[in-house]
Amino acid sequence: MTDQRRGARPASTSRPTGVPVPAERTLAEDLLLLLFQPDSGTVAGEGTLYYVLAGAVLADLGLGGHVRTGAGRLGSTTVAAVADHPPADLLLRASWEYVVDKPRGVQTVLPAIGPTLRESVLDRLLERGDLRRSTHMTLGLFKSSVIEAGDTERRSWLLGEVRAVLVDGVEPTARVAALAALLYGSGALPQFDPNIPWTAAVIARAEALKEGSWGAGAAAEAVARTVTATIINHVIVAAARRRG
Repeated sequence: MTDQRRGARPASTSRPTGVPVPAERTLAEDLLLLLFQPDSGTVAGEGTLYYVLAGAVLADLGLGGHVRTGAGRLGSTTVAAVADHPPADLLLRASWEYVVDKPRGVQTVLPAIGPTLRESVLDRLLERGDLRRSTHMTLGLFKSSVIEAGDTERRSWLLGEVRAVLVDGVEPTARVAALAALLYGSGALPQFDPNIPWTAAVIARAEALKEGSWGAGAAAEAVARTVTATIINHVIVAAARRRG
């Protein structure tokens, strides 16, 4: 049934202009795009979204060798910037600068950098055309702004890559391994059934990924892989506490 038959019609579509968007996509962008549900126009896991987006940023910094983890007080984990190695991407740079002066606990960093990420990352997806914002008129009287799937095939491609790893057992690249682990850590993975069946085998594969078991072909040095896995595990703990 069309929108017109339901009494609603799209009045206009828009996306931001003049937003600087780097050529390389961040993990946070791909994660938010995957979490977006085209059928409902909503984002899965909104309640813990800022934790997982922050985790994606830290994972990106870890994979790029921009941060390292260490041991804090009482068994906590800290994250510190690697001196003189800032990321070029401004979205990542802001988080790197937060830990450049001194190491900070991961559980401190996540809520500090996370709350502002949703809109910044969403703007990038809109600018790229992966998503679009539309204004709908209902009954010719009421305006509402909605987010819809864009014109690119990026989300479908990402979903296929994650499915290949979790369902078919394909050895992942470092980025896809981190993305799949973060998607699992968000608590939203069951919502992707049946595209990604919520089975014991899929759960076991996701658990292995979050522990850093990515396979020999994952293009990440052992240190970067360990940093990323450590961060992802902290994201999972934080998100679970939030849901609880």
